Amino acid sequence: MQQPHPGSPFPVPRTPSPTDVVFTADFASTEQWVEGRSWAYPGGGPVNPDDDKLDYLVTDPSYCRTGIFRAVRRRDGRWNTGLLTTEGSDQSFMVRSGDVLEARVRLPREVGAWPAIWTWRDGDQEIDVFEYHPDNPNLLEFGNHVRDTGSAFRGDAVRPGAWIDLRTEFGAESVVWWVNGTRVFADRRGVGRRWHAYLIVNLSVCAGRYHPAPAPGTREMSYEVSGLLVRRPAPAGGKSDGTAHTESGDPPAVPPPAVGGDAAALDDATG
Repeated sequence: MQQPHPGSPFPVPRTPSPTDVVFTADFASTEQWVEGRSWAYPGGGPVNPDDDKLDYLVTDPSYCRTGIFRAVRRRDGRWNTGLLTTEGSDQSFMVRSGDVLEARVRLPREVGAWPAIWTWRDGDQEIDVFEYHPDNPNLLEFGNHVRDTGSAFRGDAVRPGAWIDLRTEFGAESVVWWVNGTRVFADRRGVGRRWHAYLIVNLSVCAGRYHPAPAPGTREMSYEVSGLLVRRPAPAGGKSDGTAHTESGDPPAVPPPAVGGDAAALDDATG
C-alpha cells in the first residue's frame, strides 16, 4: 500500500498509467474555479438547510483559494463556508465517463465538519468522490447518486487530521473507489457512457439531523486538498471508449476485500 505524505501532492505511481492528464487543479485560478456559489444549492446559494447544512457560502478567497477549505461560525448560527466549482467558470471543465480523479486530502478534526469532493450538473449527476464526518472517525463515504448506490470504507488510516490519497474511476459500467492505493469498492452500476458533470470541492457544516452539529465552543474548522487532477484513459491507438481503466490498462474488476478496512452500507441520508 502506498502511504500518503503531505510533502508531495500525489504518491509516485507504481506503474505508469496509460492516461493523459486533462485537468490539474489550481484553486487560485479564476479561469478554472468559481467560488461561493453552486447550483447544487437552491438558487445557487448561499444556504441549503434542506440538506442539513449550516453553510453560508462566501466569496472570500481565504476560505478556499489556497486549497485549505475553511468554515467560520457566524453570529446568526450559520457558518461562512468555502466552496469551489468548475461550473460557470471560464474553462467550465467537466469530468466525463471513463475519467480518473486523484486527490490528496487532509481530513478535518472538528465534529460537525463535512468535507467533500463531488460532481454536479443540471440538478443531478452527483458522484461523491468522498465525504467524511469526524463523529465517525474511521469512516469514508462514497456515493453514486446517478445509479442510487454507494458504500463506505472503514480503516485505521482514516482518522481526524490524517492525510489520505483518493482515486475514483468514473466507469461507464462501474465506479471504482481507491483509498491509499487500495481498491476498496466497485459499485458495478457505473455512470453510463454519456455522463459528464462539473467538479465541486467544499467544506460544509452539519446541522445535526444526520450527524452532530459543531460543539458550542467550536469557532472554526478546515480541511485541505493539496492536489487534485483528472486523467482521461484511452486504449492504445484509439480514443477513450468511455470505460475507466486500471493502471494495467484493463477495465476495472470488482475489488477484493479491502486491506486494513471493510466496506459498510452508505446511509443515503448523508447526501
